[in-house]
Amino acid sequence: MYYLISLLASPLSPLTYESEIPLCIGSLVTVNLKEKAKQGVVLREVEKPNFTCTPILSVNQEVFSSTTLEIAKFISEYYVCSMGEALGLFTPLKQLESNKPLKSELTPSLSVEQQKAFEFIQKHPKSLLFGDTGSGKSEVYIKAIQETLAQGKNALFLMPEIGLTPQMKKRLKHYFSSCVAIWHSRISKKAKEQIISELETGQIKVIAGTRSALFLPMSNLGLIVVDEEHDDSYKSNQRPRYNAKDLVHVVAKQLGAKLLFGSATPSLSSYKNLPTFRLKGTYHQSHKRFLFENAQNEITPTLLAKIKAYLEAKKQIVIFLPTRANFKYISCQSCGTNVTCPFCSVGMSLHVKHNALKCHYCNYTQAIPKSCPSCGCEEIIAKRMGTSEVVKVLSQEFSENVIEKFDKDEITTEKKLKEKLERFNDAKIDVLVGTQMLAKGHDYHNVALSVILGIDSLLNIPDFRSRERAVSLCLQIAGRAGRSGEAEVFIQTQNRELFEPYLRDYELFLKEEMEFRKDLYPPFTRLLRVMSSHKNEKKAKEILDSIKELTCKYKNLEVVGFGKADVEKIAGKFRYGILLRSNDTKSLLRFAHEARAAQGEVDVDPLSFS
Repeated sequence: MYYLISLLASPLSPLTYESEIPLCIGSLVTVNLKEKAKQGVVLREVEKPNFTCTPILSVNQEVFSSTTLEIAKFISEYYVCSMGEALGLFTPLKQLESNKPLKSELTPSLSVEQQKAFEFIQKHPKSLLFGDTGSGKSEVYIKAIQETLAQGKNALFLMPEIGLTPQMKKRLKHYFSSCVAIWHSRISKKAKEQIISELETGQIKVIAGTRSALFLPMSNLGLIVVDEEHDDSYKSNQRPRYNAKDLVHVVAKQLGAKLLFGSATPSLSSYKNLPTFRLKGTYHQSHKRFLFENAQNEITPTLLAKIKAYLEAKKQIVIFLPTRANFKYISCQSCGTNVTCPFCSVGMSLHVKHNALKCHYCNYTQAIPKSCPSCGCEEIIAKRMGTSEVVKVLSQEFSENVIEKFDKDEITTEKKLKEKLERFNDAKIDVLVGTQMLAKGHDYHNVALSVILGIDSLLNIPDFRSRERAVSLCLQIAGRAGRSGEAEVFIQTQNRELFEPYLRDYELFLKEEMEFRKDLYPPFTRLLRVMSSHKNEKKAKEILDSIKELTCKYKNLEVVGFGKADVEKIAGKFRYGILLRSNDTKSLLRFAHEARAAQGEVDVDPLSFS
């Protein structure tokens, strides 16, 4: 007997192998490829080919369900990857136990509005909970999970970042005890094996995790919650370039599960496409005041005075800015040239702690030059403050206070994250200075002032979503202050007229942004990005030229952009790209598969254009 086998996590097309015994479709097998043992999945039985086939080495206990194969097939076709790459996302299963209903002894106390939200969710197979920060979305989620478990079904709770798992774990454990497990990429192999085992025996009924949790073998799934659904972290930057926020629709349909999305600043696509319940106000009484300063990224006297007043009042502060390190780049006063990475076409960031310049794309590090590499001038200045510089300046200004950093350079493990948040919530840190990590839904109990610096730089990014990202980020950071009680949000911007009305009414922004995007941009049309990269620039351009020629036979595809990428070189490879737009999904995907065959790197529904 002969079978078509897809090699796990391999870009290769399925291969034919011989078996002496009948195999079940979806079985996990071990095969030989170039003298190496590889794991593969049985896709189907085929006729004897006219060439000699290698025999299958062994059949494993694990199996991929027919549902998993269907979802993997969708991923392969829509996100333009091999079946093996799609199946490589999933965890195979053994025989799963049937679930018995579970009744939680604890029940969250819901307000009148929260109860209305819960009832709305129960009526719709898919819904969006559009709830202000602090409005009590978590209590509604937990009530929905309780209802699901009471029906004898399981629940999956997705969140965008590993950093959010500790606090959600604490809440879920409080209500559901030992039937909860946390899943993300950094847990140990042993812990993962234990979770899989307990899933198979039915001991675990609730999984909370990042996007990879979507591919766990959960039987009888009744509910998928997608928290902070606006977050770009649901999108994978590696092939398969799937977006978990979109893929859950396919998974829920295959498994017959309800879908619940939630955010204080929902994405335009979810707001447009899902039945929405608006949960306004805060669960605890609070009031915020927005203050604006016509500046961009500076420690001004006005800002210092504001910080001083709050510190003297023993109030905590969070300060956001979009740049880590001390400065974004260093520049020559004479010729204006930035010191760039020799392997990437980007400026290198200044890290004073390491006395070095570092590329945030390829991690190349070099000594800080004493003169301009282009003209030799010794007048070099640093520009665009980062988190490290703000901590340094404020620590000098307020030496008696504890001012610490909260970014990827500082928070490198889950343990460090947990410790930092605990110290901040225990009032052992007065000021927390961070990047977008600050806005990721963490609960800060006693913050009375949120400061937002450098937000205008996000508006200058050539991306149709830049306004949405900037306004959403402002609101998310503003939401870290005043979880209960009075609070102020201090924003440095030269675009007050843009931010002010939308920070008071995000729904107004969504409605006006909808009009702006109509007919031209998602969610009203689809985009496809194809990149070519090569150490030889001529070769990179030739690959993309050949891909562009393929567009000629597609009448329904519009070339929106073509040429060198915004970041022309990364890690020594030159980059060229083409961006296409269409309302014809079938034509777009047909072209995407042709582009991949022509050595293009394909990204369907791209979120990044750099």
